[in-house]
Order: sequence, then C-alpha cells, then structure tokens
Amino acid sequence: MSRRIKFFVASTSTCLVFVLLFGAMRGKSASPEDTYRHLAVYTEVLSRIKSDYVEEPDMKSVTVGAVNGLLESIDPYASYLNADQYKQWLKSKDEHKADVGLVLSKKFGYVGIVDAIPGSPAEKAGLTTTDVLETINGVATRDMPLAFAQLLLRGDPGTTVEVGVLRFRKPEPQKLTLTRATIQVPPVTAKMMADQVGVVEVGSLEGQNLKDAAAKVEDLEKQGAKRLVLDLRHCATGGPEEGAKLANLFLDKGLIVYTEGQKVPRQDINATAAADITHLPLAVIVNRGTAGGAEVAAAALLDDKRAEVVGERTYGDASIRKAITMEDGSAVILSVAKYYSPSGKAIQDTGVTPSVPVTEVEAAAADDDSNPQAIEPAPAPPAGEDMLLKKAIEVVTKGKADVVSAPQGAGNSQTSPLTPLNVPRPNKQQ
Repeated sequence: MSRRIKFFVASTSTCLVFVLLFGAMRGKSASPEDTYRHLAVYTEVLSRIKSDYVEEPDMKSVTVGAVNGLLESIDPYASYLNADQYKQWLKSKDEHKADVGLVLSKKFGYVGIVDAIPGSPAEKAGLTTTDVLETINGVATRDMPLAFAQLLLRGDPGTTVEVGVLRFRKPEPQKLTLTRATIQVPPVTAKMMADQVGVVEVGSLEGQNLKDAAAKVEDLEKQGAKRLVLDLRHCATGGPEEGAKLANLFLDKGLIVYTEGQKVPRQDINATAAADITHLPLAVIVNRGTAGGAEVAAAALLDDKRAEVVGERTYGDASIRKAITMEDGSAVILSVAKYYSPSGKAIQDTGVTPSVPVTEVEAAAADDDSNPQAIEPAPAPPAGEDMLLKKAIEVVTKGKADVVSAPQGAGNSQTSPLTPLNVPRPNKQQ
C-alpha cells in the first residue's frame, strides 16, 4: 500500500470513529430508528470510499481502524479480536507463561504503558508510565488490540521480545530487547521514620500482599507508630475488590466503592468494622503509575476524609470487563461496569486527584491537545530525597492546612500524565 493510501486509511478511520461515536452517544437517548440512521451514514461513507476514492483502499484496514478507534475513544482497555486472535487469547488464559511485567492501555492509537511491575524485566529496562510501545517484535501497535499486545509479550521463560518504545522528548523510537521471566509479586515493606511515623509500601495487591499489608500495619503499631503513611506508588496490579479490602483496613463503616453499568445494577461495597485494624492518622501516596485496586483504596480513603492523598493524579483503571463474542467468532473485550468512588466519580474516567498535589518527576508535559509543548523541567530535588514521602510525612504530622499554607516549591504543582511528544495526537472526540 502506498504512503498516500496509508495516510488516507488512517484519516478515514479517524473520521469514521467520529461517526460511530456520535451515533453511540446519541443512541443512549435516541430511538432505535435514530441509531440505525447513524449506522446507515457509516455504511454510506464506506460505500463512497470504495466507489469514488482515486485508488481502491484496503477496506478491511479502514473498518478495523474505525472499530479500534471507536473502542479506544470510550474505553482505553477495550479490545476487538478477530476469530483467530480470540482463539489464541482464550488458549493463553489457561497457560501460565512468562511475561515482561507491563500493565497496558491504549494511548493515541498505540499501546501505552500504565506501569511496569516493580522488579520485572520491563521495570529493570527503565520502562515507565510515560512510554508508548510503537512495535512488538516488529509489528506496529497502531490499531493493535490491547489483549493481542498482551498476548505477544507473553512466552516461555528465558525467551526474548523486542519492543520499539516512544519516549518523552525522544525524537526516534528506541529498540529494547526484554527477556521474559516469571513475574514475582513485589513484597510489602515497612519502616519506621522520625516522629513515630510508620511507612507501609504496597507495590501490588496480588497474592498475599493484602494480608502482609495488614500484618505490617499491626507490627508498626507495636513498634510505637503514632501515624501512618500508605505508599501506593507504582501499585498497578490487583483487582478493585482487593483495593476495597485494603481501604477497609482503615475504615470501620461507610461506602468504599460501588459498581454500575448500563446493564449492571448498582452494587455497593461497604466497610465492615470487623476488618478495620487501625485508627491512626493516615496519609496515602500515589503517582501516575497507581492504577486498579490501589486507586479504589485511595479514592475511598480520600472521600471518607480518613486520609489525605499526596502525589500525582493516578492513571485511571477500574472496571468490570467482559468478552462479548460475535457471530463470526470474533470478540469485543469491553468494560460493562465501572467502579465509582463514594462521591460518584468513575475512577477509570478521572483517576484519583490528590488533595495535596506534588510532582514526582523532573519534567511534565501538558495534557491538552491544543498545547503539545512541554513544560520546562522543574529543579531537581537533592540526590536521594523522596519528595512525595517527605510531603506525606509533613501532612500526617502537621496536618494538611499547615502544609499547604507554607510556601510552595517548584515541585509542588499538580500535573497530568505525561504525553510523549513524538506520538501523533488525534483530535478530541468528546
């Protein structure tokens, strides 16, 4: 396919996304006749492309691009798998293969990195939330189903996979070779700091980490801790249910989170007094790599006013996903219900905005499509100094009012997730 046709296919796919998205949004309140009328527009556009365009385009690419663009515009974790891909995906679910340790979502049509699991091959290679995978083993991720990308990254222990990575402020993709390994759940750690502040670091909510976190909290209290800091940075694995249980360790009553969808009735998850283990003053640290269950916990503790949340806005990943099969054997993996904070915010849509915003990294990019220019790097903190932990300790010992009224440094401004500047930016679709 010529470069001009490739450009046309990409542009047409984007236009078709607008048509489909508009129809989907109108379909919520419109009659069935209105919905079918929007679909008729889509069909007519396809017909005109095929009959009137200067060269006959690859209609399969146009259609697949439109479908993937539509899914990404409403759900960055959705996937459309053709029949063969869906068969491979189902087979892989029953196999315990090695991985590189990446948590993924769709971003600007490509496969974006939510975070790299601490201690994983991806984390050791320096991959982080700001990166985008352009290729996997030479295959472009543009319009690649998210579930299929995850499938390509898995394999036998010791085997390798090559990825092309688009990085912030880097003009060209960087090629990295990752060696697959059995991913270990990062352990829960704890330490006592000055002023009788106990710090519990939870890098994952999988495995036995919830029980370990409870044990660490109780042990810190026995050591004389009078205040606690719960560090949830880079905690992107573990389901929302585990996040609710984590929040319940610090709550004895009230709504923690609720789920609801178009065809899924609301279900509340409330705290129980029996699961509550401490009433010590609490601060929670999050960053842009905080996702999933950790976001549920942070949102619940913040909305309940049980804790101040310090750090950066979290990634946004909390929903119930379901594979919906089609007549031809293909499938759509789609969020059928979202998790909502007690205040009614969809965590997947908004993430968790800290009550005490502090920037963790040295540079940030604007999260506004109308302004792709990078913000100038903030002054670097002293070597080895953990600014977010320092701020969290100040908040839990002095109180938020005293801390936020103090003069703010360059690193204390709220930022949005970084946007790699060399990734093509689509137009806003909402």
